[in-house]
Amino acid sequence: MRKIRILEQISLDGVIQAPGGRGEGGDHYPHGGWTAPYRSPAGAAALVEAQGTGCGLLLGRRTYDLWAGFWPKVKGGPFADGLNAARKYVATHRPESLGWGPVGDLGTDVMTGVRRVKSTDGPDLIVWGSSTLTSVLLDQGLADEVVLAVYPVLLGRGKRFFSDSVGPRELALVSTQAFPSGIILNTYKVAGLLKTG
Repeated sequence: MRKIRILEQISLDGVIQAPGGRGEGGDHYPHGGWTAPYRSPAGAAALVEAQGTGCGLLLGRRTYDLWAGFWPKVKGGPFADGLNAARKYVATHRPESLGWGPVGDLGTDVMTGVRRVKSTDGPDLIVWGSSTLTSVLLDQGLADEVVLAVYPVLLGRGKRFFSDSVGPRELALVSTQAFPSGIILNTYKVAGLLKTG
């Protein structure tokens, strides 16, 4: 059985919108590209390691379309090569329009498709961005790990990683790495329903 690992670049106040640039998703988020001042070779290497080699990608349609317009043009480097080679499983009702491959089919019932793919042998499935999909995966108990690259910024507004639709959960800290730029990379195991005192 494969693991599903969610990776996010996130501000201290929980925003994940447009970390790479202003025009991500066509929404021209005014703070787009907020990760750029903090990038470093060590941080990039840690994200490549967190993603793993030979992974599969599990993406929402909006993230897939955004990445399909960018990553196929990037040649060389372990991150780009890994994304371009990965089999992409996309939550979409228009699978015939998926041109950035290789692509696997989730079917019309996305969560049934995710369960089917997760139950097969193969590399771990990595979720980047895709905030709508991540909320459902967490709520359905399908995510195994959450890796958060936490940046030392407060953005105030924007799309947030944790939505109100996700029920209370416990996350157990597996590891943490701090980088001189101020980024903290935390890896959590999804530990089940929240227990209270």
